[in-house]
Amino acid sequence: HRDSISSEIFGRCIYGMNLNTLGHIILELWPTLSFCRTDATNPKETDTSDTSVYMVSFYFRSRSDVQTCTTWKAPIIWEGMFNPDLYDQTHKKEGSSVALTVFAVGRYLDEYLKTFLQSSENHFMLGLPVSYYVFTDMPEKVPHINLGPQRTLKVIKVHKHSRWQDISMMRMKTITDVIESDIRHHCTHVFCFDVDQVFVGRFGSEALGESVALLHAYFYRFPKSFFSYDRNPNSKAYMETGDFYYHAAVFGGTWKSVKALAEACYQSIMEDKKNNVEALWHDESHLNKYLWMHKPSRVLSPEYCWDIQIGYRSDIQVTRLLWAPKQYDKLRTP
Repeated sequence: HRDSISSEIFGRCIYGMNLNTLGHIILELWPTLSFCRTDATNPKETDTSDTSVYMVSFYFRSRSDVQTCTTWKAPIIWEGMFNPDLYDQTHKKEGSSVALTVFAVGRYLDEYLKTFLQSSENHFMLGLPVSYYVFTDMPEKVPHINLGPQRTLKVIKVHKHSRWQDISMMRMKTITDVIESDIRHHCTHVFCFDVDQVFVGRFGSEALGESVALLHAYFYRFPKSFFSYDRNPNSKAYMETGDFYYHAAVFGGTWKSVKALAEACYQSIMEDKKNNVEALWHDESHLNKYLWMHKPSRVLSPEYCWDIQIGYRSDIQVTRLLWAPKQYDKLRTP
């Protein structure tokens, strides 16, 4: 018989929906529906529209070749698991809006920023209001980009640190500050990206959630013993084990959740600095520790940040964001 649906889940599903919308969703999803966790808690306690917008569920059984649900029942999003039009319609109805933060400091601006922004205009959260926040030490060199409707760009000057590791780690402080001073007044969600990436396919509203993490393309198939967590017990990022290995090149969520993550990571980084300790993979190590202690409500598959150097993988049916060619010797030279 059909999977049973608890009265609590059903109640969450119908909250804020009219009968036509609810009927459409049930008729479409019922044959393959398998309930994982939703992002909503108590709608009345949530100030980010975590109501009907998150109740558009996923086709969990459509991808038997991959893990589609975490042990804490958060969805892991793969191609074939969602109806993009239904997600977009629901997020538009609920008034979702997204801030995209990206850092382009030093040679990274010339090498990557224009391609990143142009490709984002073609693929990132199309149909929703998007506000770009570009952080750079050279505002005058930010390229002009023709933006679509409901899309804006702000350039914010930041200090260039002498080491790329410090640039990477200190972005957490900058993200915290701009969310508090600006983003929270204008956007419901935030996504934070590395600049050395290129959008090549839909990166849409199905990725929006309370707290969103990304499976690292190089580790998602490996056993946990291979994950490159920080193993130094003197670091605040120290982990003996975890759930997954997450990639800090992409993370997001509601502005409140992203602010909490960035603030916690920054505090841990500064604690390490006081003790003359530096985590193995810098802010990524601290991000993994935080997401182990505070489970994400939505996990993105490696489709959402893939490296073509890995080669063919049968489970990667589409790619949405690709690593740009790395030129560390050139770009990270003082």
